[in-house]
Amino acid sequence: MKTGSLRGIRQAGCSTLLLLGSMAQGQTPPDQGPAAAKLEQLRREVAEQAAVLEAMKRSMAEQEATIRELRSVLGTDVLARKRGGQRAPGTGPAPASAGEDAATNAASAPPRPGAQDGGNTAMEQNATAQAAQAQLALAGDEQPVGRPPEEKTAPPAIAPIFDQPGVLTPAGKLVVEPSFQYGYSSSDRVALVGYTIIPALLIGLIDVREVKTSTYIETIALRYGLTKRLEIEAKVPYVQSSGSTVSREVFTGTAMDNVFNASGKGLGDVEATLRYQLNYGNEKMPYFVGWLRYKSNTGKSPFDVVTDCVTRCVGNTTGTGLPLGLPTGSGFQAIQPGITWLLPSDPAVFFGTFSYLHNFARNDVSRTVLNGEKENLGKIAPGDIFGFNFGIGLSLNEHASFSIGYDQSIIWPTKQNGQTVPGSVRVTQGTLLVGYSYRFNSRYTLNLSVGAGLTTDTPNLTVTLRLPITF
Repeated sequence: MKTGSLRGIRQAGCSTLLLLGSMAQGQTPPDQGPAAAKLEQLRREVAEQAAVLEAMKRSMAEQEATIRELRSVLGTDVLARKRGGQRAPGTGPAPASAGEDAATNAASAPPRPGAQDGGNTAMEQNATAQAAQAQLALAGDEQPVGRPPEEKTAPPAIAPIFDQPGVLTPAGKLVVEPSFQYGYSSSDRVALVGYTIIPALLIGLIDVREVKTSTYIETIALRYGLTKRLEIEAKVPYVQSSGSTVSREVFTGTAMDNVFNASGKGLGDVEATLRYQLNYGNEKMPYFVGWLRYKSNTGKSPFDVVTDCVTRCVGNTTGTGLPLGLPTGSGFQAIQPGITWLLPSDPAVFFGTFSYLHNFARNDVSRTVLNGEKENLGKIAPGDIFGFNFGIGLSLNEHASFSIGYDQSIIWPTKQNGQTVPGSVRVTQGTLLVGYSYRFNSRYTLNLSVGAGLTTDTPNLTVTLRLPITF
């Protein structure tokens, strides 16, 4: 019952009481006849109505107090439900509905004391029921809007453009990722030959003018989620490469440029990586994923391919000094720790990586020359590599995403028998990368990335296509 209606009933009752009292006081019977008996009856009725009105006043006051109390409690419950069905701290378990509790209490409440008859009790129960209905209406206006979203425990997905992904494989899931990479390099420096093989090991008896190399790498990667924060990966590459070198032999007096072609194909260096998500990030704290990669030397080493020399490549005036085939591996084992970070900032995701690759030196390294003899080179220690990258990813819709980033590697000089190889210097490689990702469904995702070299020691073009399949 609304407060205005209760106030109107109260005023109407008071007006009736005053009217009947005035009538009783204005009639003074001359005797004790029928008129006096009627007047006495009216007085009794007025007294009864006054008692009823007084009881209704008390009932209305109690109902108003109950309404105020229910409103205060109902406001807390509704606010808690709007926040996801949880009550405010310290308020105890949330009832199914405050309005339903009020209706139940009203229906089961016993008659209040002071009621004069059955009609009075019915009026009190009617007022109580109307108050409960008002509470039900108030409760009906505020409905829970759902549960709070579960706390995100994994970094957001982005279009991958670097070798190390940021999102780990869910626990118990297996991801098979076939990929294809095409790389093209063109340079007029001998250092590029050293970059693709080992710097300055091909000591020049020629004046290399230009080197063009195309590389095709087909890879199968297997990733398995050991836990929701730990995954292991194995990667098996198959390498096909072809190169053309435009050069001019020295000490021959010729002014003609010659073209030397070489190619190679076979198993590359198999890799294994372990990744662990260090924390649960948010918009203020990045996600950190630490990883450790091991690279084997299963591919064909640069020292295993035949070099175009008669007996020795150093000081020999015959032969080109170039390999007749191209290697498929580096020839050295390596280990690379690193850390990847991702910072979500809706609608973008910022990410990056820091890593350090250490190549293990080899003793008693020898090179095969044209007639099958071996040339001892001693101990070879390739330079370590410090790398970092950073980028930004944008989600275009629920299926497509876009990423752009920069990757840089700093390669230290190679040492032979403890001494820096003459002509071997520190090399910096920089690549600008753009990536696209399209998610067909929960199992299939297509990723495409394109890299452009920004330094002369970096491959001019790199195109990578990946198709991770989740089982």
